Amino acid sequence: MKHIDISDATVSFRIDGSGQGLILVSGTGGNLHSNWDHLIDHLTPHRTVVRVDYSGSGETRDDHKVLSVEILAEQIVVAAKASGAVPFDLVGYSLGASVAIHIAAQYPEMVRSLVLLAGFASGNDPRLKLQSELWLELIRFDPRAFAQLILLTGFSPAFLSQLNEQQIGEWVEAICTANRWDGIARQIDLDSRLDVSAQAQRINRPTLVIGCMQDQMVPVEHSRALAAAIPGARYAELDCGHLAPFERPDEFVQMVLNFIESTG
Repeated sequence: MKHIDISDATVSFRIDGSGQGLILVSGTGGNLHSNWDHLIDHLTPHRTVVRVDYSGSGETRDDHKVLSVEILAEQIVVAAKASGAVPFDLVGYSLGASVAIHIAAQYPEMVRSLVLLAGFASGNDPRLKLQSELWLELIRFDPRAFAQLILLTGFSPAFLSQLNEQQIGEWVEAICTANRWDGIARQIDLDSRLDVSAQAQRINRPTLVIGCMQDQMVPVEHSRALAAAIPGARYAELDCGHLAPFERPDEFVQMVLNFIESTG
């Protein structure tokens, strides 16, 4: 694990593998371990993989100010530079997709290609806002119920139903243990406010948008709209819920590798 001071934060990041840079940007509440550890061995034979805990996640510590996409993007970019991984292919998941959109638009010289999984351009959607409000209430009063809701809405019904009681309990415990509750609350607040619609239209790098057909957290229509907004973007779908890196890990990794290798 490495650390770097950026503005008012000390940001933690990790470097694995060798070759051209591949930056992985986590989703709301995720960190560089919880979102990506189970995929790393499949990616490091091909790329130098850099994972960053942006503010609110993992070991990163800051002054607890209100978050913005700009703040998180700066942390990713500075960590990537410190890793010697520039230029890089960029993968963003959920909130991380919004951050990745901003990076690709604002720092195009650093980005070779862009993959956006289960992303959204704007939190100004009544359903997303209702979800954010509910999440914040549960985090404040019943974090365990929040973890249970994440499973119910994050996985497809078929995937969740094939887990046994012990496995579900382990998932609930993992969510409760991995999250920093103060940090995830700040990230959820950002989810409800962000808008990278204008940046999406300025992207001029090869882009693959991946939607999740059974996504109840960020319905697949958001990914379809992103693909339509980004000039020349390719679009693909996975038949799963929002937690695609866990429900369809092999398919997701293969999509990423096929795309970034096809773009050089």
